[in-house]
Amino acid sequence: MKQRTYLAASLLATLAFGQPRPTLAQTGDGWQNLFDGKTLNGWKRVAGTADYKVENGAIVGTTVMNSGNTFLVTEKEYGDFQLELDFMLESNVSNSGVQTRSHFNTPGFENKVYGRQVEFDPSERAWSGGIYDEARRQWLYPLDLNPKAKNLFKLGQYNHLKIECIGNETKTWLNGTPVAYVVDPIDPTGFIGLQVHAVTTEAQAGKHVFFKNIKIKTTGLKPSPFPTDVYVVNFVPNYLTPYEKSHGWKLLFDGKTSQGWRSAKGPKFPGSGWRVNDGTMTVLSSEGKESANGGDIVTNDEFKAFDLSFEFKLTPGANSGMKYFVTLKEKSDASAIGLEYQVLDDELHPDAKLGRDGNRTLSSLYDLIKADKNPRFIHKIGEWNVGRVVVYPDNRVEHYLNGSKVLEYKRGSKEFKDLVAISKYKVWPNFGEAPSGHLLLQDHGNEVSFRSIKIKELK
Repeated sequence: MKQRTYLAASLLATLAFGQPRPTLAQTGDGWQNLFDGKTLNGWKRVAGTADYKVENGAIVGTTVMNSGNTFLVTEKEYGDFQLELDFMLESNVSNSGVQTRSHFNTPGFENKVYGRQVEFDPSERAWSGGIYDEARRQWLYPLDLNPKAKNLFKLGQYNHLKIECIGNETKTWLNGTPVAYVVDPIDPTGFIGLQVHAVTTEAQAGKHVFFKNIKIKTTGLKPSPFPTDVYVVNFVPNYLTPYEKSHGWKLLFDGKTSQGWRSAKGPKFPGSGWRVNDGTMTVLSSEGKESANGGDIVTNDEFKAFDLSFEFKLTPGANSGMKYFVTLKEKSDASAIGLEYQVLDDELHPDAKLGRDGNRTLSSLYDLIKADKNPRFIHKIGEWNVGRVVVYPDNRVEHYLNGSKVLEYKRGSKEFKDLVAISKYKVWPNFGEAPSGHLLLQDHGNEVSFRSIKIKELK
């Protein structure tokens, strides 16, 4: 992102100021102003010591050294709502955001605000409009999941933000364009907050974020359409929203039965070694003996180009994998052969130190390409992680971990063939290039659970 001088940003801020524009609250359509344009009535500052004041019809937040994250929060809590506001950042050295259905100073979160935040991100990463879980789960919807939205934010200008929270769905729009869509069953109510982020250097101190034209609607709500085909982060296990269904997604695991799956070595689901209950499909431990218990399972169907998403939960030291383009034609004494999204405890399983340069670690393309993972996107052992594999019709492939893209490659390319030639797969002609194949969940002898396995076929 191009640097802008503080003088130019300040000039833009001055030009953008003015009296609040007329809002729908004045037309009787159910909207209410959360900010009167003159005072901070109805708001209170919590957590940090950053400054908030009203200037020229806008709330101006100012970064302060030696303060944690600071929030100006509504005194009232809200459940379902549509919220609209205009915001501006004058500098790209710190970020900001809007808290939704959030909370403060409860046990375990002493003097902290926590809850879903819609991010203002002026950095080169450009994740404005994405959704972050403040002080708790961190990123829920990074814009790796919707890269087309990365160019919507404008530094030094007012941007228009729309947030919709209805039921357990949160949607965001930035400057009129859909950005993020999260389905999350926690926190049905809470306050709305305006963040001034903590800063750690003098160069970051004294920078301003501006908020104005803040209005909310809480009655007569109807979900707004998302006209763009946006990926949905869905934390309700084994459930598809109507939006997902209408865009071609289907569940590969219903949360109750093994329907749609069978043994990689026979026509039926394994009679032992796998357990389906409590909304999960779990491969049981056989003390690390690969395919020595129930063995691998595969989908009945084969797939060509697709967007595949699945949740997995590891036990300490566990190893498994999600394989794709599995033909079942290759001869193997252990697990069936296919391209593999590695599922692994990198800290405790020895496989993480084998292969080349880490290409057998979590979310890697096993034995071929190492996943470039930011540690903050790796959830702890015993917690659920979200894996994702996208195979485009032109054979481009992407791996994601908890919303962050960790690698990409192209099946059949020279670079891909060169990697296969120095891997364990070199003994199988045209490995990984089949036009279609099964999906496979691996029995590597360790207990690993799966759920929310969903797929969309791409044309």
